[in-house]
Amino acid sequence: MLRRLARGALTALLALSCLGLVLTGVQIVRDPLLRPVIERGKDEIAAAMDRAMRREATPEHLSAKLRQLLAEQSRNWIAIDAVQDVATERQLTLPADLTQEIAAARDQDEGLIAETHACLRCAWDIATCSVSDALICKAPLMLTPIDDIRGLAKGGADYMTGQEVDQLDVGLSVVGLGATGLILATGGSSATIKLGSGVAKLARGMKLLSPGVVAMGTRAVTRGLDWGALATVRSMDDLPRVIRSAEIRPLVTLTTDFGRVAGATDATTALHLLRYVDDAPEARRIANAAEALGPKTVGRMEVLGKGQFLRATLRLSNATLQLAAAVAGIVLALAGFAGHLGQTFAMRHLRRLARG
Repeated sequence: MLRRLARGALTALLALSCLGLVLTGVQIVRDPLLRPVIERGKDEIAAAMDRAMRREATPEHLSAKLRQLLAEQSRNWIAIDAVQDVATERQLTLPADLTQEIAAARDQDEGLIAETHACLRCAWDIATCSVSDALICKAPLMLTPIDDIRGLAKGGADYMTGQEVDQLDVGLSVVGLGATGLILATGGSSATIKLGSGVAKLARGMKLLSPGVVAMGTRAVTRGLDWGALATVRSMDDLPRVIRSAEIRPLVTLTTDFGRVAGATDATTALHLLRYVDDAPEARRIANAAEALGPKTVGRMEVLGKGQFLRATLRLSNATLQLAAAVAGIVLALAGFAGHLGQTFAMRHLRRLARG
């Protein structure tokens, strides 16, 4: 009786698992956009980050991270402050000597004379700017249309005279100036696109953009602008004539995500986080995290590292879970049948031995 019940249960499990496998397969075939991994929502991201921080944010790890940041030639106070905030948030006490070292380094880096010299260097060559310097000394100009107009005029003049053109800088200028008309390309707001293009130009000048982002942006600009007509632009009304919306959309999407990061945090934080972006999907995931975490974003990135941070923004899709459950059910059912069959053969063999 028990054997029949067990056999029936295994048969039912196998049948249900096969049915689930077939239904999931049909779902995947009907919707080719289904992906094994999907983006988490804001609440899910925050919860996943908290779980990861409970594992990683130990006093030892935070102290080691802070010492590493202090040892850098150009100290990044955005990151240092963020890691200290994590310690405060989690009520962790840092070593006294480390706290004193941080205070001494801050006095050294943020003194009036040091700040003045940094601003002079930054104004002369933005590539020498630190993240904090850029926002204090250069950003007021580069986050306004003034620098977009300069970039567009210079790019057009360089193109017409045969000089080397910084295509990405020109493209970001066009995106910044034409943000209102480009809203339809991404569904974002003009303010978000303008903010993102300004931050991207700062990051470009400071050499914070990764080679992958620069290459992707340059491709979009090369195909997305009518370079022959660029020098003829005299007003905002002329911009639509030089923009090929479909081709430039990848750059607009990227700057929109940069703007989302800056909008959820601030421009300084966005500049810091842009260095971690290697492609458009990563920009979107970091933007999603920034909107979920707000000011805590940098602390999570520094403590967890880029890989673990980005993984916390994703989860297995329902289709993947259904598929895994169906496969597991089939494996368990087959294993049960194999065990049942082995038990039957063993019992028969024992009976023969007993008779013989």
